[in-house]
Amino acid sequence: MSGNGARRSDPVPSVTTAAAPRSDDLASRQRRYLVMMGIRVACLPLAVISQGWLRIVFILGAVVLPYIAVVIANATRQPRHSALSPVVPPPRLELPAATVAKDRIEH
Repeated sequence: MSGNGARRSDPVPSVTTAAAPRSDDLASRQRRYLVMMGIRVACLPLAVISQGWLRIVFILGAVVLPYIAVVIANATRQPRHSALSPVVPPPRLELPAATVAKDRIEH
Protein backbone atom coordinates (compact mmCIF):
# COMPACT_ATOMS: atom_id res chain seq x y z
CA MET A 1 0.00 0.00 0.00
CA SER A 2 1.37 3.44 -0.86
CA GLY A 3 1.68 6.44 1.47
CA ASN A 4 -1.72 7.75 0.34
CA GLY A 5 -3.58 5.01 2.17
CA ALA A 6 -2.11 5.93 5.55
CA ARG A 7 -2.91 9.59 5.03
CA ARG A 8 -6.57 8.88 4.32
CA SER A 9 -7.09 7.31 7.73
CA ASP A 10 -6.16 10.59 9.45
CA PRO A 11 -9.11 12.62 10.77
CA VAL A 12 -10.44 15.23 8.34
CA PRO A 13 -11.55 18.64 9.73
CA SER A 14 -15.24 19.31 9.39
CA VAL A 15 -16.14 22.34 7.29
CA THR A 16 -19.28 22.99 9.32
CA THR A 17 -17.22 24.09 12.34
CA ALA A 18 -15.12 26.57 10.34
CA ALA A 19 -15.58 30.25 11.10
CA ALA A 20 -17.71 32.43 8.86
CA PRO A 21 -15.78 34.46 6.28
CA ARG A 22 -14.54 37.93 7.16
CA SER A 23 -16.72 39.42 4.43
CA ASP A 24 -19.83 38.24 6.33
CA ASP A 25 -18.52 39.85 9.52
CA LEU A 26 -17.82 43.11 7.72
CA ALA A 27 -21.26 43.16 6.06
CA SER A 28 -22.93 42.53 9.43
CA ARG A 29 -21.01 45.39 11.09
CA GLN A 30 -21.85 47.74 8.21
CA ARG A 31 -25.55 46.85 8.48
CA ARG A 32 -25.58 47.55 12.24
CA TYR A 33 -23.81 50.89 11.71
CA LEU A 34 -26.26 51.97 9.00
CA VAL A 35 -29.27 51.00 11.12
CA MET A 36 -27.95 52.99 14.09
CA MET A 37 -27.20 56.01 11.88
CA GLY A 38 -30.72 55.72 10.45
CA ILE A 39 -32.12 55.87 13.98
CA ARG A 40 -29.93 58.93 14.65
CA VAL A 41 -31.21 60.68 11.52
CA ALA A 42 -34.76 59.99 12.71
CA CYS A 43 -33.92 61.42 16.16
CA LEU A 44 -32.88 64.81 14.75
CA PRO A 45 -36.26 65.97 13.37
CA LEU A 46 -38.10 64.25 16.21
CA ALA A 47 -36.05 66.31 18.69
CA VAL A 48 -37.20 69.48 16.92
CA ILE A 49 -40.93 68.67 16.82
CA SER A 50 -41.30 66.98 20.21
CA GLN A 51 -41.55 68.57 23.66
CA GLY A 52 -40.70 67.73 27.25
CA TRP A 53 -38.78 64.62 28.28
CA LEU A 54 -39.25 63.05 24.83
CA ARG A 55 -37.24 65.89 23.27
CA ILE A 56 -34.38 65.16 25.70
CA VAL A 57 -34.46 61.47 24.76
CA PHE A 58 -34.25 62.29 21.05
CA ILE A 59 -31.44 64.83 21.59
CA LEU A 60 -29.48 62.25 23.62
CA GLY A 61 -30.10 59.70 20.89
CA ALA A 62 -28.81 62.07 18.21
CA VAL A 63 -25.70 62.92 20.26
CA VAL A 64 -24.81 59.52 21.75
CA LEU A 65 -25.72 57.14 18.89
CA PRO A 66 -22.78 58.07 16.61
CA TYR A 67 -20.28 57.14 19.33
CA ILE A 68 -22.07 53.87 20.10
CA ALA A 69 -22.40 53.03 16.39
CA VAL A 70 -18.68 53.53 15.75
CA VAL A 71 -17.69 51.42 18.76
CA ILE A 72 -20.02 48.60 17.73
CA ALA A 73 -18.97 48.80 14.06
CA ASN A 74 -15.29 48.57 15.00
CA ALA A 75 -15.81 45.60 17.32
CA THR A 76 -14.69 42.64 15.25
CA ARG A 77 -15.76 39.15 16.10
CA GLN A 78 -13.62 37.29 18.59
CA PRO A 79 -11.76 34.25 17.30
CA ARG A 80 -13.34 30.99 18.34
CA HIS A 81 -11.28 29.08 20.86
CA SER A 82 -12.67 25.73 19.83
CA ALA A 83 -10.64 23.78 17.34
CA LEU A 84 -12.06 22.15 14.28
CA SER A 85 -13.76 18.92 15.14
CA PRO A 86 -12.27 16.04 13.18
CA VAL A 87 -14.41 13.83 11.04
CA VAL A 88 -13.21 10.27 10.71
CA PRO A 89 -13.81 8.95 7.20
CA PRO A 90 -15.75 5.70 6.96
CA PRO A 91 -13.62 2.55 6.65
CA ARG A 92 -12.81 1.52 3.11
CA LEU A 93 -14.45 -1.68 1.99
CA GLU A 94 -12.07 -4.36 0.79
CA LEU A 95 -12.59 -7.47 -1.26
CA PRO A 96 -12.09 -10.74 0.60
CA ALA A 97 -8.79 -12.54 0.11
CA ALA A 98 -8.64 -14.85 -2.88
CA THR A 99 -9.02 -18.53 -2.12
CA VAL A 100 -6.44 -20.96 -3.36
CA ALA A 101 -7.93 -23.42 -5.80
CA LYS A 102 -6.89 -27.04 -5.08
CA ASP A 103 -7.48 -28.18 -8.62
CA ARG A 104 -4.81 -25.80 -9.93
CA ILE A 105 -1.68 -27.39 -11.37
CA GLU A 106 1.57 -26.00 -10.06
CA HIS A 107 4.67 -25.96 -12.27
